[in-house]
Amino acid sequence: MRVLGVDPGLTRCGLGVVEGSGGRTVRFVAVDVVRTPADLDIARRLLLLEQGIEAAIVEHRPDVVAVERVFSQHNVRTVMGTAQASGVVALLAARAGLPVAFHTPSEVKAAVTGTGRAEKAQVGTMVTRLLRLDAPPRPADAADALALAICHIWRAPVQQRLNRLQQAHARHTPARTAAAAAVDAARRPPKGTAR
Repeated sequence: MRVLGVDPGLTRCGLGVVEGSGGRTVRFVAVDVVRTPADLDIARRLLLLEQGIEAAIVEHRPDVVAVERVFSQHNVRTVMGTAQASGVVALLAARAGLPVAFHTPSEVKAAVTGTGRAEKAQVGTMVTRLLRLDAPPRPADAADALALAICHIWRAPVQQRLNRLQQAHARHTPARTAAAAAVDAARRPPKGTAR
């Protein structure tokens, strides 16, 4: 499986491509950061993001796109920019027919470092070790994008099994519910009769 990990942001959007088969072994493919100048209007910045992300999808042909889930921050402006960048990523993936998976920052940190409260430096160090790189990717957005891809590769098999179990449960639940309703109806006395 080839995963494009995206750490969304308007000023810096990290892109990391990693391959793996669900086991612990992962292989580095590429890393990049799409940058947009803060003095441009929002529409132009989103267009620049779109062009950079689309180029990565075309060049690296991922099987899935893993995106950091937007979480609440105190700085509303930062959250809005991150959410807008995430929307561009989801749109491009859908246009390319690729599934999109969203992972929270704590999920990614826990997958890569073993703790959901890891600092950015710890994430960079572990990404460097796991992908056998000479140095941590810079800036941190690049390391975070690679960490997202690694997280998805490691979590995907478990998530697929959970999805299959939920689907199987959903297929059988309506029949059981209807049967239980029929039993309940048979136990109820007819209307107008005393119990």
